[in-house]
This record gives sequence, structure tokens and C-alpha cells, in this order.
Amino acid sequence: MNKFDQTKMLLKARKIQKELAKKIITVEKGDGAVKVEINGEQKIKKITLDKDLINFDELEDLEIWLEEAVRDAISESQKLAASEMQPMMGALSSLGF
Repeated sequence: MNKFDQTKMLLKARKIQKELAKKIITVEKGDGAVKVEINGEQKIKKITLDKDLINFDELEDLEIWLEEAVRDAISESQKLAASEMQPMMGALSSLGF
């Protein structure tokens, strides 16, 4: 692969990365009591708690919902990134990435 092709591939990878930053995944737990929004770069953008759906006498449930929502959001974000970057992986590996 020549320098021009390498540069072209790197620019395409950066473009995909920028697009991933704009894609938001939302995960809800506890029937909507906890909502986590994350982008395709695995950066949590927002966590929302619906106080009307949370029983504050049982905070263990809230803790579990938060853990599950964050874990699932990260997993979904990773899957999205992997699927978007899949076409680039072979070419990038030849560049040493």
C-alpha cells in the first residue's frame, strides 16, 4: 500500500470515528427508572433518573439498574464501533494499527 492509500485509509478511519461520536445509544433499566445515553466512542453523555419510578427505600435496586444500564450501554457502543470499523480493520492492520 502506498503513502497515498495509507493517508486515504487514515482519513476514512477518522471520519468514521467522528461519526461514531455523534451516534447516541440509549439504554433503559428498571422500566425506565434509569436511562443511560452513550455515544459510539464509549463516552457516557447523560444519565437520567426518574424519581417517580424509584423507590428510595430500596436503593439496592437503583444501584443494580445503574450498573446494568452502564454495562449494557458500553457493550452496545462497542458493538456499534466494531461494526462501523470492521471494513477498515484489514486495511489498518496492514498499516501497523
